[in-house]
Amino acid sequence: MNDAIGGKEEVSALARGLALLKVIGMAAAPISNRDLAETTGIPKATVSRLTATLVAAGYLKQSQDSDRFSLGPALLDMSSRYLRHFDLRTVARPHLAELSEFAGASVHMGVRDELDMLIIDSLRPRSALISSRIEVGSRMTIATSAAGRAYLGALPAAERAEVLDQIRLESGENWSSIEPRLMAGLDEYARLGYCSSFGEWHPHIHALGFALKGPRGERYGVSCGGPAYLLPKDVMLGRVAPRLLETAQRISQETGTVSTD
Repeated sequence: MNDAIGGKEEVSALARGLALLKVIGMAAAPISNRDLAETTGIPKATVSRLTATLVAAGYLKQSQDSDRFSLGPALLDMSSRYLRHFDLRTVARPHLAELSEFAGASVHMGVRDELDMLIIDSLRPRSALISSRIEVGSRMTIATSAAGRAYLGALPAAERAEVLDQIRLESGENWSSIEPRLMAGLDEYARLGYCSSFGEWHPHIHALGFALKGPRGERYGVSCGGPAYLLPKDVMLGRVAPRLLETAQRISQETGTVSTD
């Protein structure tokens, strides 16, 4: 992971600290300095100094009586401040809640973080019998999720080509199996205004996705979906898709923006 930590000496300490935060944030449980050193390739002595600094600043929390760390309250405060800048959430939420109730499906709004969509808002219908495991902070891969493909389809051509190239490089030998379905999804978005993912992001999840553009040009991907046995393909395409497109249009009209260029 050393190559991903940055090459300029003047920012190497910051880059290493951010790398630690990312690894800790993605870990399923508090993680030790030794594990951090092994995962990132950063020397253990340096890791120890960085985690001590991050704990003192409130960005990490050390488990009591152990050398293990989890994200700290300062990051929660930063996240809350970050989310407050997303004005589109306030406008979109009532419309997305209506879509969720109509479809009997969960609706998730995300922003791009590298090659994932990072969920920043999540809604569930009141009638939901099964609670989605997707929460704020969860991730969906751009290449296989409906929201990610829609987000990608809405990008300007040059930016979309750049992200596709990144996905190709990251996918390696799996690109040959990913490319046809991903390109079909982009064609679907161009033709229909939404993307579908029937068991691709998760084998038991069916979802449709669309894209939104905020008043400052920021872009979002939105997913509407749930368990395949409750939301079969014909229901998603025949009943949910038209309402999904209406929802996207209402939000765009209310914000004075359009979802595609």
